[in-house]
Amino acid sequence: MRTHHERRVGHAFAENRKFYKLTPTSIGNINLDHLAGQQVGTSVLIKKIGHGAMSAVFLAFQKSLKRQIAVKILPKSLLTEKSATFFQQEAESAAILAHPNIIPIYEVGETEDFLFFTMQLVQGNPLSYYISQAQKNIVPSKRFLPLPTIISLMLKVLDALAYAHDNDIIHRDIKPDNVMIEHHSKRPLITDFGVARVSRTKSKTDRLLLGTPIYIAPEQILSGTVDGRADMYSAAVMMLEMLMGSLPYPPYKTAMDLLKMKLSLKDRIFQKRPSEVHPVANRALDEIVFDALAFEPDERYHSCRDFAKQLEHYQKQMLRPSPR
Repeated sequence: MRTHHERRVGHAFAENRKFYKLTPTSIGNINLDHLAGQQVGTSVLIKKIGHGAMSAVFLAFQKSLKRQIAVKILPKSLLTEKSATFFQQEAESAAILAHPNIIPIYEVGETEDFLFFTMQLVQGNPLSYYISQAQKNIVPSKRFLPLPTIISLMLKVLDALAYAHDNDIIHRDIKPDNVMIEHHSKRPLITDFGVARVSRTKSKTDRLLLGTPIYIAPEQILSGTVDGRADMYSAAVMMLEMLMGSLPYPPYKTAMDLLKMKLSLKDRIFQKRPSEVHPVANRALDEIVFDALAFEPDERYHSCRDFAKQLEHYQKQMLRPSPR
């Protein structure tokens, strides 16, 4: 007999399957080359530079300000009630946020063929790229990102999340793939607000299992109402991955297996601590990270801002000269 948690997880996956069945095909199977040169708002599309399940991102030139930007499009051939909802949520959520560590949205609109919004073009790579590159270092002790870099990046991400939460926006899919790092400034930029929600409102998507199984908070698995502490949990998982190179989950075969383990093992889901792996991390840092990873939201920090304060204090202690 299935447990209550297993039934809840199964229901959430069933809801998602209903959504995916409504989508007739993947955007990866659609040839969009003919869109190059097309006018979109104040910009001209140049070439496709990436795509997700339903939307594609184009490099474009904004004629009014003479700069390159990115344009995300959702073809109307892929339009469903839910895909349109997610696309609109992403544009509207990001558009009301003005923060140096959140990718800005410039313009939202539609043509005869697709919905679109324009945004800053980031010259850089996702955080996941830097984590994987570090793991390839031939020197074992250098297969981890430097601790000062990790803390500095986390402070910026947490500040951006705290700002979003202050504006009632919950991201719901924080992960290394959704944090872009600019090449020159090394500034992190949170992107992809496709499954974000306004925390003061109710939405049909609240019943769906949204986010990425490896990073989502336990309460998100159960499709209950989430607040900023769910983003905090995901950010802490991301920090754990930066500190350890890979996440210390027990072995699992499928996403469903992992979700079940998160609910059954609770605070025992992570089998190692950063201090056991990272050459510089210590137990004090373990405690800070795992307070943000508590199974119960009420046992975590009250907010991303409080999490950041603990990291700032640790950073000051870490940089303090040793007594002679």
